[in-house]
Amino acid sequence: MRIKFYLIIFVFVSNCLLATAQITAYQYEAQKNITVSRAAVVSAHTLASQAGESILKKGGNAIDAAIATQFALAVVYPGAGNIGGGGFMVAHLKNGKDFSLDYRETAPAAAFKDMYLDAAGNAVTAMSQWGYKACGVPGTVAGLFAALPYAKFKMPVLMAPAIQLAEKGFVITKEEAASLNSARKDFMDLNKEPIAFVKKELWKGGDTLIQPQLAATLTRISKLGASGFYEGATALMIQNGLQKNGGIISLDDLKNYKAKFRDPIRFNYRGYQIISMPLPSSGGIILQQVLKMIENKDVQALQFQSAASVQLLVEAERRAFADRAQYMGDADFVQVPVKQLLEDTYLQKRISDYIPGKAGNSKETEAGIIPEHEETTHISILDAEGNAVSVTTTLNGSYGSRVVIAGAGFIMNNEMDDFSIKEGVPNMYGAVGNAANAIAPGKRMLSSMTPTLVLKNKKPFIVVGTPGGTTIPTSVIQSLVNIIDFKMNAADAVNKPKFHHQWLPDVIYIEKGFSPAVADSLRNMGYTLQTRSAIGRTELIKINPTQKKKIEAVADHRGDDDARGY
Repeated sequence: MRIKFYLIIFVFVSNCLLATAQITAYQYEAQKNITVSRAAVVSAHTLASQAGESILKKGGNAIDAAIATQFALAVVYPGAGNIGGGGFMVAHLKNGKDFSLDYRETAPAAAFKDMYLDAAGNAVTAMSQWGYKACGVPGTVAGLFAALPYAKFKMPVLMAPAIQLAEKGFVITKEEAASLNSARKDFMDLNKEPIAFVKKELWKGGDTLIQPQLAATLTRISKLGASGFYEGATALMIQNGLQKNGGIISLDDLKNYKAKFRDPIRFNYRGYQIISMPLPSSGGIILQQVLKMIENKDVQALQFQSAASVQLLVEAERRAFADRAQYMGDADFVQVPVKQLLEDTYLQKRISDYIPGKAGNSKETEAGIIPEHEETTHISILDAEGNAVSVTTTLNGSYGSRVVIAGAGFIMNNEMDDFSIKEGVPNMYGAVGNAANAIAPGKRMLSSMTPTLVLKNKKPFIVVGTPGGTTIPTSVIQSLVNIIDFKMNAADAVNKPKFHHQWLPDVIYIEKGFSPAVADSLRNMGYTLQTRSAIGRTELIKINPTQKKKIEAVADHRGDDDARGY
């Protein structure tokens, strides 16, 4: 009788918890700025941030929360959150250990240098950007399992929110509906079987997105571990779904995939220690190059987004992106002169020909002489113990290749376009490259993702990152300069208008809201400016240790991003 009573109570409580979770998934609102005292998580979607926050409140650390948040993003933010893509993680642990984890996608074994050229040798960018042949071998699942030893909870606990959101569904916003509708034609053209992302009518705000196939895939991973993705039923679905439509990923490609721990990029800037991602991400190198080129300038005196301060950053960015195009690729495959690219003497020489008040020119400013990638999403997390995690993950383009794995319910990346498919031919983000970033079996394509931590007195001070293809490093740079040089609060550092330059095309891109007077001054110097849509969606946490509510967590106003904490 007593057992029956406890069973009734258990069922009642479980149903209450489920009902509460469902109400949250059907009624939620994004928080943009919060100030809290213990821990915070910022991500691209309210429900993903809530998943991370719930794990923190249960006693999990920042690694636990990062894993839970990323799996939840794979459900609620299908345009970029993923299990069919890859990413990078940079972490600082309470014991002082720093690590970076590379789970970037790789080229399949059947890939080869000229695979996207036609018979005349012309680049066919449509093949590298859309469809079954554009997919690299996914790394996200392997990466999250590689991080698991630093977490406190087992994977079934961390994946439970994502599985429930996929199985029970969640309400989509008006913006999410518009995004799904924008990809409708590609989804229908490329996928022969019904998929969760297309329904009979167009999506509208308030509709519920339910993904039963994805829920089943996540459940297999939860029960079987990484082999629940890279082997067995899911792996067969990936291979068969791609190869019968011209794709080249095999069972061996999946089984052989490995995430890699790498030594982070570390450097000092005005007394702060910056920790960022090394190759195959160009982001950390660009970050160090630009900040070191401007460190001996009185940036604060130039003032925020004056013509002079914008010009200085533009010219430093021009030089860093020229070096990216010439020298950078997967250092496991090609020799990259990283040490020389980061030497102070080299960087000061690079910026020495910058002339204040006169526009530079990308035809004249080429890569330095060395002696012998936009739909991404970011997570920033700080826990109560002092662990900090910065994660950037991607499918590359919005909804990646637009290919949904039949039976498995997830979208595959179109990351092969981040290789240099032909020397000098720009990818979908306008970035050019050469042989250093050429396609080779097993090679990781060059990235711009820049998950970054800033330490002050060896303790976390800033956790930051953003999506945005090649605009990622420049957005992170501006956020750091806004706080360190211009003494801004976290919200202003994230939300003030941004600008971007990447060597080629030789254009300064500016957001709406950028000062018209400053834009005119830059044009008078000889620059070409172009107003574009939002640059990035920065997720930033700033720690002010002397204050009672010491943590500022900011979710970018440019999207549905959300900040949570306690």
